[in-house]
Amino acid sequence: MVRSMTGYGRAIDTFEGRQITIEVRSVNNRYLDCAVKLPRGYTFAEDALKQQVKQFVTRGKVDVFVTINTLQSEDVVVTLNKPVLEGYLAAMQEIADHYDVRNDISVNSLSRLPEVFLLSKAEEDEDALLQVLLAVEKSALESYNAMRSTEGAALARDLRSKAENILALVAQVEQRSPVTVALYRERLEAKMREVLESTTIDEGRILTEAAIFADKVAVDEETVRLRSHLAQLETMLESGEPIGRKLDFLMQEMNREANTIGSKGNDLEQARTVVEIKAELEKIREQMQNIE
Repeated sequence: MVRSMTGYGRAIDTFEGRQITIEVRSVNNRYLDCAVKLPRGYTFAEDALKQQVKQFVTRGKVDVFVTINTLQSEDVVVTLNKPVLEGYLAAMQEIADHYDVRNDISVNSLSRLPEVFLLSKAEEDEDALLQVLLAVEKSALESYNAMRSTEGAALARDLRSKAENILALVAQVEQRSPVTVALYRERLEAKMREVLESTTIDEGRILTEAAIFADKVAVDEETVRLRSHLAQLETMLESGEPIGRKLDFLMQEMNREANTIGSKGNDLEQARTVVEIKAELEKIREQMQNIE
C-alpha cells in the first residue's frame, strides 16, 4: 500500500484523573526524523514513544505532541523542611539572646518563612503511565496511517495515469522509429555519394556503411527498457512496501532512457514526443517526493 509522507492523527484517553491527548503530524523528509514534545515531568516516556513511531513510519519528519491535562486536584504531599526550620529557630533565638528582644515566635509566623515546607506530588507509577501513553500514541498513529494511506491511494492513481501517458508516447516513438531510421539512412547515403562521387567505391559498401550508421539512431533497446521500468513501477505500487527511495532510483533510470532516445533521434516529430515523455517523468518525480 502506497502511503503519503504527510499526515495527521489524534487520540485522547484518560488515566487517573488526567486527560492525555497525543497528536501526530508529518511532512516530507528524505529520512525518518522524529521529535516527541512532552510536558515537563514526563520526559521518561520520550524514547519509548519514539521507538513506537518507527514501527509505523519509515520516512518523513514526524512530530508527536503530548498534552496532559489534570481533571481533578492532584495528590500533593506536604512535609516539614526540618534543617531549614531549625536554622530559622536558632537564628531567632540568637537575636533574642544578644539583642534583648522578646522571642515571640509562633507557628503562624514560621509557616510564612521561605522553604519551611516542601511540596511534592505523590509517587508516580511511571510504568503504568508509560503503557497508557503508548496505547494513546498507537491509536493516534493508526489514525495517522489511515490518512496517509488515503492520500497514498490518490498518489498511486495519479502515478498510474502518468505511466499510461508515457506508454502511449513510447508507442508513438516505436511507431516513428523505423521511419526515422529509413530517413536517416537515405540522407546518409546521399551524403556519402556526394562526398565520394569523385572516387571509385563499391555501391554495396556505401549501402553497408549507411546501414551501420543508420542503426545507431534506432531506439528499440531504449524503448524496451523504458517499458520494463514502467512495468516495474506498477509492481512497486502493488507491493505494499515503502517505495519512495526505490522510486527515486527508478526515476533516474527512466530519465536516462528518455535522454538517450532524445540524443539518438534526428527527427523533429520524435524530438517533440521525447519532450512530452520527459515532461510526464518530471510530473512523476514531483509526486514521488510525497511518497514514503
